[in-house]
Amino acid sequence: MQKAMALSDSVPVVAHNTPAIGVFVAGDPRIDAASRQRCRNICQMVADMLADRVKLPDGSAVKVVWSPTLVDGEPQADAVAKQFQDAGVKILVCTPDTWAFPQLSVISLLAQFPRDTPINFTCGNSGPKPGVVFAHAVNGALAQYGKLSHLNVGSWPDSGMNPPMSEGTAQALVDWAYAAVTTQALKGRRVVIFGHDSMGMETALAHVIPTRRQFGVEITRLDMKLLSDMLARKAYDAAELKALRGFVDHHLGQRLELRDQVDSDRFDQSLALYLITRNLLTDLNAVGGGFMSQLEWGSDLRGIPLPVADAMESFFNSTFDHNGRKTPVPFATEADMQGLLTMLFMSGLTGGAPPLFMDFRKVWEPWELKALAQKLDFSLPDATWANKGLVDGDNSGSASFDWAAAPGASVDEIMAAVSMPLADSGYFPGMGNSVTFISPGGLTGIAGRLTFSDLCGIFSMSWDEASSAGVPEPLATALCKATTPQWPHTFVVPKYATMGEYKHLPPANHFHMVQGLSPARLQYWMDLNCVLSQANWSARPAFIEGVDRPLPLLYAANGGENNAKLMLGRKL
Repeated sequence: MQKAMALSDSVPVVAHNTPAIGVFVAGDPRIDAASRQRCRNICQMVADMLADRVKLPDGSAVKVVWSPTLVDGEPQADAVAKQFQDAGVKILVCTPDTWAFPQLSVISLLAQFPRDTPINFTCGNSGPKPGVVFAHAVNGALAQYGKLSHLNVGSWPDSGMNPPMSEGTAQALVDWAYAAVTTQALKGRRVVIFGHDSMGMETALAHVIPTRRQFGVEITRLDMKLLSDMLARKAYDAAELKALRGFVDHHLGQRLELRDQVDSDRFDQSLALYLITRNLLTDLNAVGGGFMSQLEWGSDLRGIPLPVADAMESFFNSTFDHNGRKTPVPFATEADMQGLLTMLFMSGLTGGAPPLFMDFRKVWEPWELKALAQKLDFSLPDATWANKGLVDGDNSGSASFDWAAAPGASVDEIMAAVSMPLADSGYFPGMGNSVTFISPGGLTGIAGRLTFSDLCGIFSMSWDEASSAGVPEPLATALCKATTPQWPHTFVVPKYATMGEYKHLPPANHFHMVQGLSPARLQYWMDLNCVLSQANWSARPAFIEGVDRPLPLLYAANGGENNAKLMLGRKL
């Protein structure tokens, strides 16, 4: 009697869901041997480029495989599909250099993968064979039956056995690959929220089913009582807590504000909370987290308020702790699940850049800056932020230490700009210490936030390119004092949004920023996840050549991007 094979009962912890990228080439079965070899060479060139330039958040390379088999018929499509499945491929890149028959090649291969498998067609604008004609044919065929694909018609020479790829062609594919990897790598992963929904802030709700349906991300919720119990039991390594406290003492000195031993013990509790929560996330194999804090933890006098968790949240979101350099773990204060998702995707899209968590605390119009400067007898410089205005991004908790210094700064340089004053006793009677700094100017990237609406049933992203303003003293201090000086401040200047638009159109009280994220890369990710793009700033053109990604044919054929995404959303 035939018996089933038993698998091992050992359950290893899987560190990453690391989808491989499979690169292949479709071709014409009638072409000559030299043309077939040129196709293989282009395929390998593209695969090698992706392997070199696409990284996971921990800095490791994404697995890239390529097939030397020219997919020029159904048997070849079947064979390559099997190769890719065995290699764990969940992302497809086709590099056509000649004509091919769509149904007999790519469509036959795609039929053996899930319908939502990302696929990109990267080719030169070729004349001799021609691959670009096939790319248009197959892209159109896929659009006919509602399959999203991305076309990257780039540039490489029509002749030669090893034609070099232009940088623009390569960068467009790299941006798409980061979007695809982030999408696929997070499917089936989980985040952990400690505490119930964010102290009545419904823009922060953990929408479990829509999040699972649209992103494939699972949400685990644990009560904060578990954390308080583990603190009481001292369920952490005492030696490691001493090392973490030593790290903070070494770097901050007197900038860690403590009045007495009671304050010192409270701060140690905050650090112990980091160790406890870190271990819980590891045990659950989670990729991010959030902590409700207010009101029950640190503010409700009907109970016993516990110290603020700002230090814990900052360590999670930073690229280092007492053990050295590490991968940032996106962590949201106030149990802001939609903010956490935003930060998680931002970090993935940038290969592990630390995201920032902020309040829309105060939008400063130019006339308000001028009035404040006059009070200080300070002359405003002729700078973008002074002429346009800025947003004071300011929040207790979740501030990545990295945002206290310029990119590439050492740990010593970063921590030299950080202070930890006592928490505001009005907000936090449990006390403990806040984290504060002023971000330097010139930090550029994307500022935005995901939001969910039951009206359409899918998430949207409100976003703009943005940069941090380097506001000189004494104005910077005055801006901080106008809000909460104990908290970190990043002065954000949107590229296209006016201050009036920034005042009236944010989807929540929290927003987020990450450095090094380009509009095209974000747009590719929104496409692959059916996220509506909300960048309806009056000054931003609908399409910026060389900045935005080309509009997918599927959208153009179905009434535009938003209309097509709404139709796709109904099929999720």
